[in-house]
Amino acid sequence: MDVQSIKQRFGIIGNAAMLNRAIDVAVQVAPTDLTVLITGESGTGKEVFPKIIHQSGNRKHGHYIAVNCGAIPEGTIDSELFGHEKGSFTGAHESRKGYFEVADGGTIFLDEVAELPLSTQVRLLRVLETGEFLKVGSSKVIKTEVRVVAASNVNIPQAIEKGEFRQDLFYRLNTVPVYVPPLRERKEDIHLLFRKFAADFAEKYRMPALRLTDNAIHLLREFYWPGNIRQLKNVTEQISIIERDKEIHAETLKRYLPGTSTDLPVLYNKKEEEQISERELLYKVLFDMKKDMTELKKIVADMLEGGNDETTNLEQSKALLVKDFDNELSFPEPQPSTIHNVQLSQADDNELDSFHPSEIIEESLSLQDKEREMIKKALERHKGKRKHAAQELGISERTLYRKIKEYNIK
Repeated sequence: MDVQSIKQRFGIIGNAAMLNRAIDVAVQVAPTDLTVLITGESGTGKEVFPKIIHQSGNRKHGHYIAVNCGAIPEGTIDSELFGHEKGSFTGAHESRKGYFEVADGGTIFLDEVAELPLSTQVRLLRVLETGEFLKVGSSKVIKTEVRVVAASNVNIPQAIEKGEFRQDLFYRLNTVPVYVPPLRERKEDIHLLFRKFAADFAEKYRMPALRLTDNAIHLLREFYWPGNIRQLKNVTEQISIIERDKEIHAETLKRYLPGTSTDLPVLYNKKEEEQISERELLYKVLFDMKKDMTELKKIVADMLEGGNDETTNLEQSKALLVKDFDNELSFPEPQPSTIHNVQLSQADDNELDSFHPSEIIEESLSLQDKEREMIKKALERHKGKRKHAAQELGISERTLYRKIKEYNIK
């Protein structure tokens, strides 16, 4: 089956050379039993490639099971993948088959494979090398014959250096690599995708389809698209619903693209979305700490000016409250190329200009505590809905999920 036939069958839109190459590799490896590792940023459509491999190979009549490794709690991931025996842990009221047993003769797609705990990575490596595994709470070896396709949007070699991913498992998974390009590397496909999404939403909501002017098309192609196809689809739906005038100019389009305004060019540079988002959150934390520090200093100053008998003690307290961290904390000046979608008000500009690392309160919350507090409050405000909390914080939902795990937020 050629590349164009695959596109039509699986609804893939685009003609970029890198996209065609990824599809071609998937088709070529499909008839084999080789393990495939699909890499690419979040929102690029990696999930369609395991389906291509499964449907184009000899296992197409077998089971196809997709597992999001990042969405399953660490305490139950082994049970989900390999099954468990009755009574093997609290709540195990009966024996259960795992995905590897159910999918025998078929294909398992392990999405976000880099999120697997190290102990589970050991079990997975054994399955890949010998086709054998043990259920949780059992000593009986079970054989399975499963084709594994894995995907990750993180840099696995970096995760290996940090000790978060096994090198031997990476080599075993990466037998055949498939790289799915981000949208910014498929500029010629962006308008095609927009038109397809616009037509779909016009039919769904029974309204005329959107039309872009030339300057809007140019802006669409030059935008960085950190959320890739998923973000483009969401933006198209927003505009379809909100804008009454279906002819969209660049000035209108800019209102829906973070990091742009009616008089500023696109400020996205080629950085990873999560790295940039975490930097923005850090700036928010620092601004909050600056405000807290200013308020506390004002309170202390007012008390000192009161001229009461405790002036000396207050002077000493004030000296203890502020500690010089010049040699311990580096706060770089924000550059336009790295802070792409933080629109600072004049007040924020003044805060940033007047900020000095020495003005850090010794007994105030640490950056980590402050960040944890912000995340908890955002989750409380949105009743635990991570998507809305992430939007408020200005970070991706994936970054928020990782922070929740890191800070053990319940």
